[in-house]
Amino acid sequence: MLVLMIDDFAKEYLHGELREIREVLLRKLDGLSEYDIRRPLTTTGTNLLGLVKHLSVWEARYFGEVFDRPFPEPVPRWDDLEQRGTDLWATEHETREEIAGRYRRVWEHSDATIAALAVDSPGHVPWWPRPDVLLFNVLVHMLTETSRHAGHADILREQVDGEVETTRQDAAFWENRRAEIERAAKAAESATA
Repeated sequence: MLVLMIDDFAKEYLHGELREIREVLLRKLDGLSEYDIRRPLTTTGTNLLGLVKHLSVWEARYFGEVFDRPFPEPVPRWDDLEQRGTDLWATEHETREEIAGRYRRVWEHSDATIAALAVDSPGHVPWWPRPDVLLFNVLVHMLTETSRHAGHADILREQVDGEVETTRQDAAFWENRRAEIERAAKAAESATA
């Protein structure tokens, strides 16, 4: 009985965290122009809308085909070398609404899979070195992946317009904080020279 309670708690906890971080990620698009959500902000081209598109593709795969519950819309195959990397950016023909809407539909599909299966339900991830997994493994993996990309989105959004969701500090606070960190970095450099 205790094992079932712990399993149910783990499943609900991980699922709740995943739901929350998905919403955080989508909020990073709010108030930005089409250009700003799509433009490459790193050397590798990382961009806000691309992160949403990427997570929708992979979450559809992980909570879909891994548990033999395929997402009902087309998703590029994981082993299609021609499609590799195209999930990381949006073409001019893909709209913000289309990509965000698909991500929300993926959530619904994933949430149904999570609700229907026990945390120890088996799945198969053919692209992993140890492909036989449990729902628990996939929940942890998707929570980690989504959190990682939400962190990327935090930094990208801050680069675009200075928006920082996690605090209510004003611009003067952040200017002073940045100056303090810069002074510390220079002092550390001087101390090692």
